[in-house]
Formats: sequence, C-alpha cells, structure tokens
Amino acid sequence: MLAYAETEINDVVLHFVGNPFNEELLTLGNTKLQFDKKIEEHLLTYFLSSFKGNEFYRFHHESNIKLNELYAYSQAIFEDPENMVAHSKSMAKHLYEHSNHPKIKGGEFYVALIKNVLLEGEAVDAIGLFKSEVKDTFLDIKSTDGVFILDSKEGILIKNLDKGAIIFNTESEDGYVLSVIDNTNKGSDAKFWFDHFLHVKQREDAYYQTETVMKIAKDFITKELPKEFSTNKADQADMLNKSALYFKEQEDFDLSEFANVVIKQPDIVDSFQEFTTSYQRERAVSIPENFQLNETAVNKKKGVFKSVIKLDKNFSVYVHGDRNKIERGEDKDGRKFYTLWYDEEK
Repeated sequence: MLAYAETEINDVVLHFVGNPFNEELLTLGNTKLQFDKKIEEHLLTYFLSSFKGNEFYRFHHESNIKLNELYAYSQAIFEDPENMVAHSKSMAKHLYEHSNHPKIKGGEFYVALIKNVLLEGEAVDAIGLFKSEVKDTFLDIKSTDGVFILDSKEGILIKNLDKGAIIFNTESEDGYVLSVIDNTNKGSDAKFWFDHFLHVKQREDAYYQTETVMKIAKDFITKELPKEFSTNKADQADMLNKSALYFKEQEDFDLSEFANVVIKQPDIVDSFQEFTTSYQRERAVSIPENFQLNETAVNKKKGVFKSVIKLDKNFSVYVHGDRNKIERGEDKDGRKFYTLWYDEEK
C-alpha cells in the first residue's frame, strides 16, 4: 500500500503522445512544467490517488534487464535528474512506437520526478509515468452585476487517472519495484501498457505468492480433480470450503500441510503436488513450499472459493459447511437429486 502525505513533486515534463495508426502526432515538450503549490496538490491527487492496490511489478526482459528500454530510461533519470527532459523524450518516443493500434487513444503523457513516496513503510523517491486519455466536460459559470454566463470547458478529472506507473528507486538490480494501473483498458487490451510499453511482470513477493497458490488450489479442485477422479460437485464444494478456511485461519502456507488438511486422500494429494509443479513450470513461476500468507491477498481472492452447485437452470445450491448434510442421489427413473439436512429454516 502506498502513502503520500509527505510526498513532493520535484519536476514534471509533459508530452502529447498520439496514435500513429490514426495519423496523430507526437509532440515533445522541451521544458519542465512550472506550477505553484496549489497545482502541485492537484497533481499529487491526480497522479497518486488511484494507486490503491498491493500488487507490485518489476521491469522484465527475457535475456538482460538492461535491454528493457523503460528500465534504462528510468535508471538514467535516477542517476542524472538534470537531464530529465531528454530522458523523458525517449520514454515518450517509446510510447508512441507502441501506440500503433486502433484501440489506443492518444493523450497527454506526464513524466514526473517524485520525492518521498511511502512504500511498505519506507520513504522512497520515484519516477511517475501518467497518461490521460479521457476528457470530461465541465460547466463554467461566471457572473457580472447579476448577469450569469454559462459556458463549457473540456478538461481532466483529477480523481480519475487513465494509465499510470510509479517506478520506485529501490531494488534496481532486480528491475526496480513498480505499481502499475490501467483504468481504461481491461483484460487483454491492458497488455499494451503493461506488456508492450513497460514490459513488466509481477513481483514475486508474499502478495504474489499468496495470490498464485490460491489460484493453483482453486484450479486443481474445479478443473483437474473432476478429470482425474470420480468426484461430484458436493465433494468439490467441500474441498473449496476447506481451502477457504485454511487460507483464512493460517498465517503461513505450507504445501504439505495444506494437502494433508484440505485434500487428505493420498492419491489426490500426489496429483495436487504434480499439478502444482506443472503449473509453475508451464508459467515460469516459482512458489516456495513455505511462506507467509499476505492477508490483503487472501481477503481479495477469497471469493474464488465460492461453493455453488448449479442444477440445470432451475436451482443453485450454496454450500458453506458440513459436507455430511448434503447427499447426491438418483431415482429409479434416472432423475438426479440432492438431499439436504438442516436444523433451522431462515
């Protein structure tokens, strides 16, 4: 989580990065912006207030991190802030080269040098990259001697940042630490900002590890388990509930303990461990067998273990607890049914 009560903006350079696909231009700013204290407060709100998550990233390159263009430009700014304008132009040109797609909107591109952002309890200097794409219409009301004039202006809503990245001046040898958002593109469309422009991958910290292992557990129970073993939805629901309870109650994750507590059956435990190994190999990730669970990630992802049995289009059975109180059966005519036992109807 970020905090910026003591944060200051040292310098900002502004460029306009159009979309070459739409024959829009790249207009480079040649000087740093001049602004007073009030404008600085507005810029801080605009630049930083949208960063509320706990997911962090690193610059990435398949062979050598120094070949990542944004990593190199960021390192140059940290080491030589006096030449920030020139380095920011390189960033803007790089963004322009990767904006050649009909879905990408042109907009203002800010490069900011920021002091004292609180990252995980430590004050860190940072470079901010921010892009504004969506404009809002504002009513402008003026009055003279009781005569009111109503006009409209187009501008930027400072509480809604479209795209942004904060590059913290820490862990440079590993690709720095970044916080990244894209509020205008979701899913595969967001790859432009994350993958093509910045070229980042998620930082493998406790948040990432917790999020990943919860996904592994969920995917195994809902996808792999029915393929390999004779199991029904009630058994799956029971295992999902036990998984949710494990992550809620435990402070640390232990792969063997999780398998023995949640899965229990030796042959299914073996399958889960094989699935975990395969999952990591195929996605080129590495999750330790023991690590401290991140509470924020657990709370964010606990919904993946929702236990719902959907029966055709007629019923949905939400399973929250005791597996022994639900039983699946089939009558002599081949009609399937569930029997539910309960103590009190609410």
